[in-house]
Amino acid sequence: MSTTTLEKQAVASPAAWLAARKKLLVKEKELTQLRDALAAERQALPWVRVERNYTFDTPAGRKSLADLFDGRSQLAVYHFMFGPDWPEGCPSCSMVGDGIDGVLPHLLQRDVSFTAISRAPIAKLEAFKSRMGWRFPWASSHDTTFNQDFRVSFTKEELASGKPYNFGTVGFPAEEAPGFSVFAKDPSGNVYHTYSTFGRGLEELLGVYFFLDRVPKGRDEADVKPHPMGWVRHHDKYPAPASAKSAQPALAAAAAAKPACCHDETH
Repeated sequence: MSTTTLEKQAVASPAAWLAARKKLLVKEKELTQLRDALAAERQALPWVRVERNYTFDTPAGRKSLADLFDGRSQLAVYHFMFGPDWPEGCPSCSMVGDGIDGVLPHLLQRDVSFTAISRAPIAKLEAFKSRMGWRFPWASSHDTTFNQDFRVSFTKEELASGKPYNFGTVGFPAEEAPGFSVFAKDPSGNVYHTYSTFGRGLEELLGVYFFLDRVPKGRDEADVKPHPMGWVRHHDKYPAPASAKSAQPALAAAAAAKPACCHDETH
């Protein structure tokens, strides 16, 4: 629960507010146009053929990467942070998971299949998925090199080397990291890697930030420890409604107990 004070901005007449809002709208439209242009460049990236025969554990048995397309030509993968020995999935990745089920039926209509993939064994994934109330597909890569090859799992030596994450540009505080990758399959069944993004490139998956970026206090994360997303919990772990004063100790204790699973990268 946020405890900072809401600071009142300047108060204006409706006409003055409208003038300021229309001035901001010009910049918002510029950003929209830039986002459209960036999407076109993203879709024009060259493809890389996936040569390794990755197979995954799923509730329906062993499946290949090609099988995960489920009859469609495009596959979106969320690299969900859930290590083999972890008792539960990452809270921030779980916030992503909370938003997937509602999107999934619409993706399927656009020739896009989706799956989350983690290194935890399938039994752990299924148990956690049931606890969270999710329905989206989730596969285990626990005995493959898939996570390492797509740069979302690292050895201690790689972490110590300095910059294993986000295409070798930054470090990371844990052996598991979040990411999003896209694959395509041609009519002959060949699979290609077309796109990946990491770090703050994943923020568009977090619908909560759409709201927070538009309310007066914004994200209100400047003083959150140990990193900006340190306030995030599994949705069944937020304290019951209470005063900010009584809720804060519980939040601080949870932040200290949970594994490092988020990164404060600016991009």
